[in-house]
Amino acid sequence: MSDRQTADGGRFDAFRALASRRERPGDRLLGQLASAREENGSADMSWAPAVASRLGLPAASALGPATFYADLAAPHGRRHVRVCTGAACFAATDGRPLDAVEEALGLRSGGIAPDRAVSLQAVRCLGHCYAAPAALADGRACTGSGLAEQIAGRARCAAPPIPGADTTGDPVLLGAGPPTVDPLEVWHRTVTASEPGKVHEQVAASGLRGRGGAGYGVAAKWKAVRGSDNPVVVANGDEGDPGSYADRLLMEIHPRRVLAGLALACFACGAEEGRVLVRSEYPAALASLRSACEQAYAEGHFGKNVHGTGRTLEVEVTAGHGSYVAGEETALIASLEGGRGCARARPPYPTEQGLWDAPTVVGNVETLSALPWIVSRGGAAYARRGTPSEPGTKLVSLSERFVRPGVYEVEVGTSVEHIVSQLGGGLKGGARLAVLQIGGPLGGFLPADGLDVALADAELTARGAALGHGGLVAFDDSLDPADVLRHTWQFASAESCGACSPCRVGTRQGLALATARGSPGEDWARLARLLEEASLCAFGRRLPAAVRSLARAYGQRFPEGWAL
Repeated sequence: MSDRQTADGGRFDAFRALASRRERPGDRLLGQLASAREENGSADMSWAPAVASRLGLPAASALGPATFYADLAAPHGRRHVRVCTGAACFAATDGRPLDAVEEALGLRSGGIAPDRAVSLQAVRCLGHCYAAPAALADGRACTGSGLAEQIAGRARCAAPPIPGADTTGDPVLLGAGPPTVDPLEVWHRTVTASEPGKVHEQVAASGLRGRGGAGYGVAAKWKAVRGSDNPVVVANGDEGDPGSYADRLLMEIHPRRVLAGLALACFACGAEEGRVLVRSEYPAALASLRSACEQAYAEGHFGKNVHGTGRTLEVEVTAGHGSYVAGEETALIASLEGGRGCARARPPYPTEQGLWDAPTVVGNVETLSALPWIVSRGGAAYARRGTPSEPGTKLVSLSERFVRPGVYEVEVGTSVEHIVSQLGGGLKGGARLAVLQIGGPLGGFLPADGLDVALADAELTARGAALGHGGLVAFDDSLDPADVLRHTWQFASAESCGACSPCRVGTRQGLALATARGSPGEDWARLARLLEEASLCAFGRRLPAAVRSLARAYGQRFPEGWAL
């Protein structure tokens, strides 16, 4: 047997093996690294090994994540400012989201003042796309056209709440409802009076599909772990697609719905452990979920003997540390174990070997939040919503460029044109839409005259786009298409996890080609083939399609040679 294999032929992971002997301190490792980073603002990593030593781990186990996650790698001054450079903030600032803030602070992105009074970090999205541009100053949100003045302390920080509205008349996700339909009461009734198989049957009948981008059938994923020993369910709150903030709304405003959905999924899968990962860029969502979780324990919804049933359900809410790819399920699991948030080769799939090798179901926050409605109203009622092939409702997030930005709950299959012109009211100030980004940078782009398409995976895929998290970012015709292209590659280059060389090197080559502003010629054709055929996960494989859709959407205005 190779020293890189386990007895059953699987891949040997030295960190997992050592961590298991140390009572698996990996999840504590990242939290302690984050605390140490706040106390040690220097750019070098001399502070990290001591954290590992305290947990009985080698220095490399701390240096790996400390140099990987953006929040840990960035130097921290006594005041730490994170500025959004995501799509909505890019569009709201004529393509220059950092300029005004860098000038106001006298710092470049990634820098720290000589006296360590302040540091500046560029991030990809803060979930304030409806009020862009945005920043977090020591965790406090600042937004709007006077952002630089707010950060410099010359104006009070302004951060309006997320506008949210139901358009269906019978909301699955955004309805507040009277106390009798408290989502956790749905969980209470289910755990005391129902059976796991019945919950699984209702979800199967609903046709619910994952809302995090992949669109995989929820019941099929659950079926893969039923009967397994000690399965785990993870709620993925690492909503990293720039332009999407629906998960942030759910976690901040409806945390009991998120937790109830997680509990119902655990019940159906036979899991006694549930985890929630919340991206660090959402501090208010993290606080809201943790508070709701404490209250749920106090009310008897979680713990060793849930509502006297003898069932155990332990739930933990964990913070992320700044990585887009860590939202991919295998990378998310690696992050929860205390490692670098890199994608892993599949198979084995997480439902076979996931968190600490336990069978693991990873579900997006929006997906799980639909479960209380489905369980209380029935799978058939949900299946009548949306389209026959893609039932249900979907949350869409409209960016700041719209007259009426915000989160809207719509039926799957609603026309994108209706969402843009009727719900969003078109673009503010009489601006003209040039292209619409849908589903994040890797989701794709639609031209202004090509919005006559249903908001559904199949229809969008046929147009070269993807639904993703449902973020809709408007780019008006004042932006240079070449700048939008370069912005897309900047995002890809910065957020590639580096686990595979086709994506790690390919995204840098793509950025170099876009920055050169000439026709990429055959270099782009070769690079596109490499990314699509050899990348480890969907991040690299999806990039060429997204760039092609951007080229098609802009048409003749776009730089030559990118359409393929």
